[in-house]
Amino acid sequence: MERLMLVNVTEEIVQGLVKFLLYGNEYQTFCHCEQCILDITAIALNALAPRYVTSSQWRDTVFHEMNTPEHLEEINKQIIRAIHVIGSNPHHRSEPNK
Repeated sequence: MERLMLVNVTEEIVQGLVKFLLYGNEYQTFCHCEQCILDITAIALNALAPRYVTSSQWRDTVFHEMNTPEHLEEINKQIIRAIHVIGSNPHHRSEPNK
């Protein structure tokens, strides 16, 4: 019997892409501290529709459905917007950890 779970596939994709984009050449000068990464992720997720599933089989199905140029373009757009929002107004209190 398959183990039950509750997963937001959009969140999984966004978390992976935030780190991928931040560590790419274009955003090396942006802060990479945990607070900024979480803030970027939260802003992007609030702009995107959640896709919750309750099994690994559905997770794989939805992941493949979302792995299209159209979906990825919208996800990247929202992440890039969030990077610029947080880059202009970071919420960390002390010196960021890059």
